[in-house]
Amino acid sequence: MALATREDLRNVAIVAHVDHGKTTLVDAMLRQTNSFDAHADVDDRVMDSNDLEREKGITILAKNTAITYEGEHATSGPIVINVVDTPGHADFGGEVERALSMVDGVVLLVDASEGPLPQTRFVLRKALEAKHPVILAVNKTDRPDARIPEVVSEAQDLLLGLASDLAEDHPDLDVDAVLDVPVVYLSGRAGASSLTEPANGTLPDGDTLEALFGAILEHVPAPTYDDEHPLQAHVTNLDSSPFLGRIALLRVHHGEIRKGETVAWVKHDGTIQNVRITEMMLTKALTRYPAEKAGPGDIVAIAGIENITIGETIADAEDVRPLPMIEIDDPAISMTIGANTSPLVGKVKGHKLTARMIKDRLDRELVGNVSLKVVDVGRPDAWEVQGRGELALSILVENMRREGFELTVGKPQVVTKQVDGKTHEPYEHLTIDTPEEHLGAITQLLAARKGRMENMVNNGTGWVRMEFIVPSRGLIGFRSEFMTTTRGTGIANAISHGYGEWAGPIVTRNNGSIVADRSGVVTPFSMINLQERMTFFVNPTEEVYEGMVIGENSRSEDMDVNITKEKKLTNMRAASSDSFESMTPPRQLSLEESLEFAREDECVEVTPEAIRIRKVQLDAVSRARNASRVKNQSK
Repeated sequence: MALATREDLRNVAIVAHVDHGKTTLVDAMLRQTNSFDAHADVDDRVMDSNDLEREKGITILAKNTAITYEGEHATSGPIVINVVDTPGHADFGGEVERALSMVDGVVLLVDASEGPLPQTRFVLRKALEAKHPVILAVNKTDRPDARIPEVVSEAQDLLLGLASDLAEDHPDLDVDAVLDVPVVYLSGRAGASSLTEPANGTLPDGDTLEALFGAILEHVPAPTYDDEHPLQAHVTNLDSSPFLGRIALLRVHHGEIRKGETVAWVKHDGTIQNVRITEMMLTKALTRYPAEKAGPGDIVAIAGIENITIGETIADAEDVRPLPMIEIDDPAISMTIGANTSPLVGKVKGHKLTARMIKDRLDRELVGNVSLKVVDVGRPDAWEVQGRGELALSILVENMRREGFELTVGKPQVVTKQVDGKTHEPYEHLTIDTPEEHLGAITQLLAARKGRMENMVNNGTGWVRMEFIVPSRGLIGFRSEFMTTTRGTGIANAISHGYGEWAGPIVTRNNGSIVADRSGVVTPFSMINLQERMTFFVNPTEEVYEGMVIGENSRSEDMDVNITKEKKLTNMRAASSDSFESMTPPRQLSLEESLEFAREDECVEVTPEAIRIRKVQLDAVSRARNASRVKNQSK
C-alpha cells in the first residue's frame, strides 16, 4: 500500500443558508477563471438551471462545475477545482448529504449582516460529521448593515458548539483544527476578496477572488488514494440524456475507470452485476466533454447502466470492494398524493390523469431524490409521500403540475414514531428575525402552536432575534400567519430538532371555510352580497362545484353558500344599479399557501391550469353526518 496525492485537483462544496450568495459566488469564480467562451451569453446565477430555482430564488438541486485555475497560487501548473453548489434549505438535506460525499472540504458562506442562521448550523454539522476542513467566507461585506466582527465571532461560537456536541459521537474529531478555521472576506457580486477584515459596509481590499482561491488550495486537501487499490467509485447523483439514457455521476476514490471497460456494479441489496461503460464524460464549466479515462478524485459522468441509483458502488470486476451507502436523515413530513377525483377532472385534453401515470412519476422521482419515501396506503389511486419538509414536497407537486398531471393532494402531516409505547413527533428549531414591535404578537402566535422560547437577543438595531423549539405540526400553516402578523417584514427559518413526545392538540387555523353548495359559475352578484362576511379565493365567471372551498369565513365554523346566484331580471326599472367598483379582489393562493390553508377534512386539487381547495367529502349531507358522528364519539 502506497498513498499518493493528486496535487492538480481539488473538490470543494460551497455550503450556506438560503440567500447568502452561494450561486452568485460560483458565477464570479467561473467568470474570473475564464471558464466561459468569449462569445458566450451567460445569465446571472447560471447554476440555477431549473425553472423553479429561478422563480423562487433558491437552489434546489446540488450541481457541480469544474474550474481550471491558473492564477498566482497555481505554482506547479493548472489546477482543476470541482465546485459543488448545494441547497441552503434543510428540506433539501438529501442533496447536501450527497454533495458532501463528493468533496474533500467546504467553504462555509455566511452573510455579513444576518450571520449564521439555522440552515448554516445544519449544513455545517453535516460537514463536520464528514470530517471535512472548513473555510469561513464572510460574504456581502459591502452591505450597509454589515457587522463583520460580530458575524465572525458568532460563526466561531457555532463551530465551538457543534464541535463539542459531536465530540462524544466522534471521539477522533480534532476540535482544535475545527476552531482554527481560516477566514476570507468576500463580495460575491463584485467578485472581490481579501484575507484582511474590511470596515463594515465596504468592499474587501482585493479586486479579485485570488484570496479565496488561495485559501481553497491551501486548506482543502488534494485527493489521496492508494496506487495499488482496485477501482472504487461512489454514485452520488443522477442525470439523463435523450441519447445516452440514464447518466450516473461518480466520485472516483481509488483506481482508474475507462470508457468501454467492464466493471462490477454493486447494488443496494448487495448483489453484483458486471456492466460495460459505454460513454464517459468529464465536466468543464457547465458543459460535459467526452473522456477516455478518469482517476482518483475525479467527478465523472458515465452511461450504460440503465437502473443504477444513488449510493451504489462501481468497482473492479476482478476485485470487488463495495463502499458504504450514503446515510440520509429520516423524513419528517408526509402528504397523500393521488389521482384527481373532483367533478372537473379531465376538462383539458392531454392532461395526465391515471393512477398508473402518477405512480410511474413518483417512482422516477425516487431514483434521483434519496430523501423521499413513497408508502402504500392501501388504495389503488393514492400514495403517501414522505419528505424532509413541506417545501420539498410542494416542489415535487409543482413539478408534476407543470408536467401536465392532475392530482389530489392531502394536507401535510407529521411522521410519528413509537418510543417506549409513547407517540413521538418531530420538532423544529425555529429562528425568527423581526422588528421589536411584533415581539408580543409572535410570542402569542407560537405559544398557541406549542412553541417554547429558547433564546432572545436584541442587537439594539430595532430588530429582535428569537429562537423557539416548536412541533413540526405547529409550523404547518405558520408562514402565512407570520407574514400577516409582521406585515411582511419578519424572517423565519427552521431546521430539524429531532423527535420529542407528542405535544397535544394544536389549532393552526381559527377561521372556517366558505364552501360552494352547488355546481355552476361564480357570479359577481353573489360575491358582492357575500363579501362583507368572507374573503374569496375565486374570480367571477370561474367554474365551481359542490364541496369546493371558495373562501375564508370571518368566523370559526364552515359555511355553505350559493356562489352561483344570479340577479333576477324584471321589467321594473330599478332606482339603483349594481356597483362592481365595490367588489374586493379575491386572494390568489399559491400551491404552498393552499396546502397551509387546508384543514384535516380538506385537500387540494392540483391541475396545470388551476389550484383549488376542496372538501374530502364533497356532499354537504354526508359531511354533516360525519361531523355529528365525531362530535357524539368525543362526548
